[in-house]
Amino acid sequence: MEYYSSHINRLIEQLSHLPGIGAKSAQRLAFHIMNMPRDQVEQLTASIVNARENVQYCKCCYTLTDKEICPICANPKRDHSVIMVVENTRDLAAYEKTGKFEGVYHVLHGAISPMLGIGPDDIKLKELMQRLTRDEVKEVIIATNSSLEGETTAMYISKLIKPTGIRVSRIASGVPVGGDLEYIDEVTLLRALEGRVEL
Repeated sequence: MEYYSSHINRLIEQLSHLPGIGAKSAQRLAFHIMNMPRDQVEQLTASIVNARENVQYCKCCYTLTDKEICPICANPKRDHSVIMVVENTRDLAAYEKTGKFEGVYHVLHGAISPMLGIGPDDIKLKELMQRLTRDEVKEVIIATNSSLEGETTAMYISKLIKPTGIRVSRIASGVPVGGDLEYIDEVTLLRALEGRVEL
């Protein structure tokens, strides 16, 4: 990569750190940015900095939001007695797109993975259990991905919640094994939600 200037090399290197961006994509993005009008580049950098500085965790469900409480948790029309547990904000957005889930969410920000050294204390599990003692919850729907980590997390959560007497269910199959929720169509997600099974 010596044939590029050090500035371009640095830009390519930084872009290649982003998830899903390989060396070729990073190169393509870098050259696209170089050819953008200066004001567009400034808008892009400003929006990244502003998002990083102003976005925080919702105090209730831990999704990413720019308010203390996200719009879903703040909505009195949502059914706060049903909590869907998802791995990340992207999965929450995928279910919101169906327009059919009327409950609220809890975002774990990860899944239990002994291989990667991620344990129950490394995700927002303690916060979920605190919510269950604080709020009137009738059902917890576990909508973690159907990967090994997602299944491990689902079983762990189920074991924690069972003694409380709160109903625990798991989204049904229809979501392919190893499939990430954010890439699955709305009809399949809906079928998985409606066909959930008690754990």
